[in-house]
Amino acid sequence: MFSMPAIKKKSNTKTAYMFIVPYFLAFLVFITIPVIIGMLLSFTYFNLIQAPEFIGFSNYVYLFTSDDAFMQNVIPNTLQFVVIVGPVGYMLGFFLAWMLAQLPSKLRTVLALIIYSPSMTAGITMAVMWRIIFSGDESGYLNAFLLNLNVITQPIQWLQNPDYLLPIMIVVTLWSSMGIGFLAMLAGVLNINQELYEAAYVDGMKNKWQEIFYITIPSMKPQMLFGAVMSLVATFNAGAIGAQLSGQNPTPQNAGQLIVTHLEDYGFIRYDMGYAAAIAVMLLLLVYLFSRVAFKLFGDHDGE
Repeated sequence: MFSMPAIKKKSNTKTAYMFIVPYFLAFLVFITIPVIIGMLLSFTYFNLIQAPEFIGFSNYVYLFTSDDAFMQNVIPNTLQFVVIVGPVGYMLGFFLAWMLAQLPSKLRTVLALIIYSPSMTAGITMAVMWRIIFSGDESGYLNAFLLNLNVITQPIQWLQNPDYLLPIMIVVTLWSSMGIGFLAMLAGVLNINQELYEAAYVDGMKNKWQEIFYITIPSMKPQMLFGAVMSLVATFNAGAIGAQLSGQNPTPQNAGQLIVTHLEDYGFIRYDMGYAAAIAVMLLLLVYLFSRVAFKLFGDHDGE
């Protein structure tokens, strides 16, 4: 005979599995299996017409020894893009969340929606607004503004000039980077127990900076970690912005060529899916390495 606590425990376990199974199946079908297939394809030559042909490590050897664009442009551009956009966008998201938390509820809701909205419409506005702003003729807003001030004497081809394309990509990405991570950090700030601040001021805390570093950040580490991971993933996935702004892939002189753009070039323009899969594996490894850094900074180390 089973005791009542044992039966209840078994029932609770069954219910828990029922909630987990749909997510597990979705994760398996849409994440795990495609990643495994991509890894397997990276060892093949596959042009979408013929069956994949196993070629061993040839794609990886070519990637690191013969693909000049990858080693000379893609990797340096990607690292520069990620190192600037990731931390700056992340810190900007945190401080915007913290500042909004100091405002009245209704005003905070309106401003949060305004700040968040570019991340929802980034693709549309990038294709329309930013290309108009940086248009290379006299009708471009930036050119017209600088010409009226006599700063320049002739229009600049902002989106076709290798000197300007990557900085513009960074600016546009930062503008649209206040997404889910920003909302998570805003929720984290708003849910901190206010008694902690009161007790800290009684114990001698003197200013807002001490409040941020000694109370706010330690109290919302889960949201900080989530925001960091989301910022990393969004930053790496934002690579296609260079092709969208310039209208070319590869971008002019590979100046805006990031690892995602390079992947799309080989996968969806040249239809070399095996080589594109090898590039995707490199992207996966980069995301993993940067995510480990985020876990080291904001993860729970109590069990270590």
